[in-house]
Amino acid sequence: MKKIVIIYGLIAGLIVSAVMVATTSTYCNNPNANMTEGMIYGFTAMIVAFSMAFIGIRNYRNKYNNGIISFGKAFQIGVLIVLIASTMYMLAWEVEYNFFFSDFGDKYAVKMIQAAKAKGASATDLAATTSEMNDFKVQYKNPLYRIFMTYVEILPLGIVITLISAFILKKKKA
Repeated sequence: MKKIVIIYGLIAGLIVSAVMVATTSTYCNNPNANMTEGMIYGFTAMIVAFSMAFIGIRNYRNKYNNGIISFGKAFQIGVLIVLIASTMYMLAWEVEYNFFFSDFGDKYAVKMIQAAKAKGASATDLAATTSEMNDFKVQYKNPLYRIFMTYVEILPLGIVITLISAFILKKKKA
């Protein structure tokens, strides 16, 4: 099981980290970039990467467990794969943030305030958004907050895909 988890976790981590690095460098260096487009690429990469949990569970079931696997064991394998991938994603973001995009919080705040203005936010709503974004910029400089937020960005999707995979692939004895 350990081999399957490590191999598929690393593959998933490489996929999601590579796409994140590519999109972040593209969108953080271009002030006119559409962040929504970058998020679409990112979440698509996450879905593709987390398909490795499905493949890893299936391979374990078919090659090492005589075609039988419980929901619990399948979920355990999938979650471990997802945790490896998510940790690689978080580490890649920390390197990227600390060495290349330490002004990400500022840029993100500006984009969110601009988006609120473009939607025609009232002066009160705009002031609230600005205050919220100022708080975000301060919080995002804290590494523990940033790490937590990075995991929150990726881990829930991985767990959902793992639950679906475990449900589809569970197979009891004949």
